[in-house]
Amino acid sequence: MSYWDKKRVLVTGGAGFIGSHLVEMLVEEGARVKVVDNLSRGEPKNLDDCREKIDFIKGDLSHFALCEEVCTKIDVVMHLAAKVAGVGYNLRHPGTMFYANVLINTNMLGAARKARVKRFLCVSSACVYTRHCSIPTPESEGFQGDPEPTNFGYGWSKRIAEIQARCYSEEFGMEIAIVRPYNAYGPRDDFDLDVAHVIPALIRKVMEEQDPLVVWGDGEQTRAFVYVSDLVRGMMLAAEKYPKADPLNIGTEEEVKIKDLVELILSISGKRPRVIFDPQKPAGQPRRNADISKAKKLIGYEPQVSLKEGLEKTIEWYRSQGRKRI
Repeated sequence: MSYWDKKRVLVTGGAGFIGSHLVEMLVEEGARVKVVDNLSRGEPKNLDDCREKIDFIKGDLSHFALCEEVCTKIDVVMHLAAKVAGVGYNLRHPGTMFYANVLINTNMLGAARKARVKRFLCVSSACVYTRHCSIPTPESEGFQGDPEPTNFGYGWSKRIAEIQARCYSEEFGMEIAIVRPYNAYGPRDDFDLDVAHVIPALIRKVMEEQDPLVVWGDGEQTRAFVYVSDLVRGMMLAAEKYPKADPLNIGTEEEVKIKDLVELILSISGKRPRVIFDPQKPAGQPRRNADISKAKKLIGYEPQVSLKEGLEKTIEWYRSQGRKRI
């Protein structure tokens, strides 16, 4: 029998890109799922395939009373809700990003404690790491220096969430897992160019046949992109097998230069625009890649979807949406 069978699970941000995939996987494992989402970026249609099997509440987790309400009679909280955006927005609004995320993280952990929730998943981020961290990056570097400047406010908010998780675990005996997801992508991602991350932004520009195709940075910066099904499976494994308030990287070891990512997307899409790299635009960390050896050892995590396969699935989904996608 699955660990999740008949567990009462709350997923915050469950109508969003990653959250909706997690909800589907939990339902498949027999969990009784409740979703809370303010729908600022999430969409009810993301849950169409399991809507009849879940409870859905629209609400704002900046209000502590709501957090208390949704945590009542819950076995496991999977806390994914966050204010997230792309590099440009993060650079312009570090205070907004910090305040919004610290508030909802503090509220949810506090409410879960009061409701005596048995287990809690704290979703941190690879944005906690400094710009010039080791590559691949081990979890031990999560509090060295400041986070990457282009994610300064968001990165610090996630560090604060991890500290709160550790403190609550030590003082109140809460069973808390902490994951640091790396760059996720896949179907249902946010393709709004004002807030989109690199893969959905590039896919939209390519599929809309923007010519020239302008790419931020010089193309030499690297990332290791994790397909969404691998990420949510890693989250579930962490919550089940390692609720120790000790962070685990969840990502992939398949590091790729952005210029090579662009070429791969063009090859899959069949488009051939002129590509211009703009080094005057912010590009984030020079390199980002996860050391996932700890997650492999402790929870048996192994990414299963290659970048090429994941991009094919994502582009196929984007094409299938037509005008409905934005």
